[in-house]
Amino acid sequence: MTAQPQVSVLMAVYNAGQYLNYALQSLLNQTLMDLEVLAVDDASTDGSLAILERTAQADPRLRVFRQSENQGQAVARNVALRHARGEFVCMVDADDWLSPDALERGVEVFRRYPLTDSVVFRLMEYWQDTGAERPYPTPQFTSLTGEEAFRLSLDWTLHGLYLIRREIHLRYPYDDSYRLYSDDNTTRLHYLHSREVRPCAGIYYYRKHAESTTMAVSPLRFLYMWANLSMRRTLEQEHVAPAVMALYDRHRWHNYLSQLWLFWDNCTHFSAAERTRLRQDFRKVYATFCRPWPYLFFLASQRLRWRLRRTLQRLHLSA
Repeated sequence: MTAQPQVSVLMAVYNAGQYLNYALQSLLNQTLMDLEVLAVDDASTDGSLAILERTAQADPRLRVFRQSENQGQAVARNVALRHARGEFVCMVDADDWLSPDALERGVEVFRRYPLTDSVVFRLMEYWQDTGAERPYPTPQFTSLTGEEAFRLSLDWTLHGLYLIRREIHLRYPYDDSYRLYSDDNTTRLHYLHSREVRPCAGIYYYRKHAESTTMAVSPLRFLYMWANLSMRRTLEQEHVAPAVMALYDRHRWHNYLSQLWLFWDNCTHFSAAERTRLRQDFRKVYATFCRPWPYLFFLASQRLRWRLRRTLQRLHLSA
């Protein structure tokens, strides 16, 4: 391995023992051999650390770091990022994997187009319970400006799995404001500050399974609205164009409404204390929007719409 590998792969690991070896081998067996894998064990309680250490002994391209306490994937990825030496950087989750040529295909695009700052993988969704695969419906494109990619990433029309130049990633490390979702903000900033964004033929396989934190209905799901607020504050600091800010505010408002209805749909899953705290959170976040209606009036109107939807759903099911 050269002093500066071509690619650094960041991997946050927490209790991923069931899938970890498969993910690691997909990286260490890449056709592009000039790489490093920086894996951060986020205080796992299963055998993940042992798998990492055993694999690192066999292949020095894997470098292992250990957190003494669990702090979430954004913090763990930033630990890895601080040690990254590669010209280009990507992240791979510990339960996902890459096609054998993914990194080589990505680097080829950078070499062919010197103004390109981000190269997007093809994304294949894989359902663990059935083994089914489905290509993620990314629109076809040959090149996007950074702002075009940013706009498409707001609703994940353009997904967030890509290679990026290390200097941009160091300038914009993962937003670790919250344990979940705030790291999505980083993708959007990377796209926004890229000169060009291009696709490659390399495939990122995204494993979907019930153990995923973001799949569970828990109070953590509602960190999404706070992560969105963190993104807005970052955009203010970046002095983005008013049109970009207005676009993001519309996106944030849509997410807020979705979160509110999700809370009502699953209210009985939470304790009384959790319900009280979440209701307070919704009120606080509402105050950050420029809306003409008092909160209680807004809440009553949304509650009415939610009840109507529930009634229509019951009628449809009974028909």
